[in-house]
Amino acid sequence: MKATERRSALGLVVLVALLEEPMHAYRIHALIKARGKDRIVNIRGRASIYQAIDRLQRLGLIAVREAGRVDNRPERRIYEITEPGRLAAAQWLSEMLTDTGNEFPEFLVGVSFLTVLTPEEVRRDLTERAHRLRAEAEALDAAFAEHGDLPRVFLLEEDVRRVTVRAELGWLESLLEDLRTGVISWNERWLREIAAKYAYQIDDREGTES
Repeated sequence: MKATERRSALGLVVLVALLEEPMHAYRIHALIKARGKDRIVNIRGRASIYQAIDRLQRLGLIAVREAGRVDNRPERRIYEITEPGRLAAAQWLSEMLTDTGNEFPEFLVGVSFLTVLTPEEVRRDLTERAHRLRAEAEALDAAFAEHGDLPRVFLLEEDVRRVTVRAELGWLESLLEDLRTGVISWNERWLREIAAKYAYQIDDREGTES
């Protein structure tokens, strides 16, 4: 499989860091944290960085430039990006900017199975999500204001997150109102009737295709 077909968000972050200059894993991790990139990629700890580095090295996208040891400390390796790594970084970034159908957020899975819970339980859980989204929106607004002196191109990720969070919050508030007023509702009997109705349609379709 080509390296460009195996992209990852964390892998791209590491490659972009090494585009600036060769550095060791600890500095890569510190740079990611300092620039807030840990808010847009899943970094469970420094171990995640080492795993990403190992993978990129196996793919030939980065290489060890030098390795040294100070006193009795563990060996520290300085990594640099390779030419295939530069090409992969550009390709991964282009794909991430253009692709629209390769993301599978857990929230969409939850929404697709809402009726497993009662309407009251769904209202409870979505109300909690709305509270968290409001807090996140406020934090994003504060961060945006704090760094407002930066050129806008360096704030675009925060900007799109603000817009996305507020859009979801608006959708949630509308859904919660429909749940509150009963515009959207369900119960076990109604679900069984719907399941039976569409089961016949599926059976008919399967009979036609056989």
